[in-house]
Amino acid sequence: MKKAGILMPVASLPEAHGCGSFGKEAYRFVDLIYKAGIKIWQILPLNPLGYGNSPYQPYSSYAMDDIYISLDRLQEAGLIEKAPSFLRRAKTIEYEKIRKMREPYLREAYSNFKPDLNYSAFSYQEWVKNYAVFMALKKKNGMQCWLDWNEEEKNQPRDNKLNLKSFDDDILYEVFLQYMLFLQWKDLKQYANDRGIEIMGDIPFYVGIDSADVWAARQNFLLDDDGRPIFIAGVPPDYFSATGQRWGNPIYDWDYMEKDHFSFWIERMTYTSRLFDIIRVDHFRAFDTYWKINADCPTAIDGEWIEAPGYALFDTLLEKAPDLQVVAEDLGDLRPEVGVLKDHYSFRGMRVIQFSFLPQSEEPDREHLLVYTGTHDNDPIVSWYRSLPKQEQRRMRAYLHRHGFKADSFPVNIIDYSLASEADMVIIPMFDWLHMGHKARLNTPGTVGSPNWMWRMTSLDPFAAAVEKIRAAIEKSGR
Repeated sequence: MKKAGILMPVASLPEAHGCGSFGKEAYRFVDLIYKAGIKIWQILPLNPLGYGNSPYQPYSSYAMDDIYISLDRLQEAGLIEKAPSFLRRAKTIEYEKIRKMREPYLREAYSNFKPDLNYSAFSYQEWVKNYAVFMALKKKNGMQCWLDWNEEEKNQPRDNKLNLKSFDDDILYEVFLQYMLFLQWKDLKQYANDRGIEIMGDIPFYVGIDSADVWAARQNFLLDDDGRPIFIAGVPPDYFSATGQRWGNPIYDWDYMEKDHFSFWIERMTYTSRLFDIIRVDHFRAFDTYWKINADCPTAIDGEWIEAPGYALFDTLLEKAPDLQVVAEDLGDLRPEVGVLKDHYSFRGMRVIQFSFLPQSEEPDREHLLVYTGTHDNDPIVSWYRSLPKQEQRRMRAYLHRHGFKADSFPVNIIDYSLASEADMVIIPMFDWLHMGHKARLNTPGTVGSPNWMWRMTSLDPFAAAVEKIRAAIEKSGR
């Protein structure tokens, strides 16, 4: 069955408190995409935002960022008084201001919360305990990286010598936040599923050095005796950057992981599969070969490709979770073995129109494929098109017209062209459905900080006004 979807980060939804949450605007969004005939909602990682507010440098692979807790839903549950609006009309997400404004309400909700048996069961999960202690210590240290904490705090997961009694309340507060996130997300996901909408989550291949994952389980990574990375992750020079991308994430110790039966990955993927219907795995090619950079190198130019035990990992994983739905982010200049690995497990690959729309090539798409106009790393289709040479623009328009896409609008034609693909999944970002320009760009790879990850909508009304046209386009394509 062919399906159409939408890429829309939760954080970019409009909300009365400066940032999208699991609240009423998210439910309205689900209602609108249901009316539009959209069957897949793709989001970005929900994990706690780390360096540069990037969802791909999270403080945990399991936890969610408390910025997504709906204050309105806390009020409905009787845990807080109604919170006044703030930064409602801000055109960008002001993360630090939002966190400061929300904190008193979250603390109030915590003080009024009465634990029950479900809460107790949730709190006993190992990742919950590790993350709660990690964040309590991190906040005590002014949010410094755990590598800069005192020795007892740094080594707590190893030797358990730190007396945590004075942190009890802070630890329980972090557990409470994660429980509220879990409950609110579970309700929102069920609401979407009840309307035939699947949620596609996103899991970064790597974890950040400043994360509970690394702090609590150093043995999974190539670190020195002090816990600092010996090698770091990235990619060599490519379309986005002449010096490559030096991400800074620690490299996995695959030898240890294999001896440990890949428990890190199995636990991570199986937990993620309980939160989402489909999992998009970012940087899938690293399961075949990964770019290994010496931590001392200032760029990603100097490194080497190292083979990873992808087959051994997925054989083990799929024994535990045979129904896992995986989309492999297999973009870029890849060696053929990456495609062989992906196809061996029947994982769905990706095609991005901005990278592959070549009028001289009319090779049809495969059926088992996910097609995008662009991803979270691309310019919106409008600004991308405007940036092209005039000759290239004319060639694209002529190609589309020759193949029956004859609207006066290039964005309309390119969306219709994408929807007409043989691929069984087509996902269009919100900013492309609405023909938005460069200001709606989510991220520019190889750069850190503003304006990355800050785009938000102040109202869903423009999307509501476009629903009928979107539905007509989807129905015309047979999706």
